[in-house]
Amino acid sequence: MPQDQPDLWFSFVRTHRLMIREVERRLAEAGLPAYAWYDLLWGLESGPGGTRRMHELADVLVIERYNLTRLVDRLEQEGFVTRARSAEDGRAAFASITSKGRALRKKMWKVYESAVAELFVAQFDADEQRTFAHALDRAGAAARQVTSDA
Repeated sequence: MPQDQPDLWFSFVRTHRLMIREVERRLAEAGLPAYAWYDLLWGLESGPGGTRRMHELADVLVIERYNLTRLVDRLEQEGFVTRARSAEDGRAAFASITSKGRALRKKMWKVYESAVAELFVAQFDADEQRTFAHALDRAGAAARQVTSDA
């Protein structure tokens, strides 16, 4: 890459890490759980009826299944999610968000949303937001396509 050209990838990765670090700090300051909990709760709540198959949830969150299992175990112990086996296929497991989990996700979203709005979204005008969102969606689709072809 020419030295006079910005390193887009490095800028993206660094900014993402800084944003997540700040979201984590603000969640902790508010006495709320870590960002990973929000991510999992949102992944469930955004699924049909607040439920997803475990493998689908791993795909939605782009997380390794063994890490997902540990995280679901913890949230299940706290009463934020439930887990059940499929009656048709005993190997298939489903996770569902509870009303307690929905309430926690909403509390966490208030903190998370304000950090993202203030530190990220506000840095771009409407046209830049559209352009950036479309560009990231294209890059994500390209990565998904390669993964699905493998």
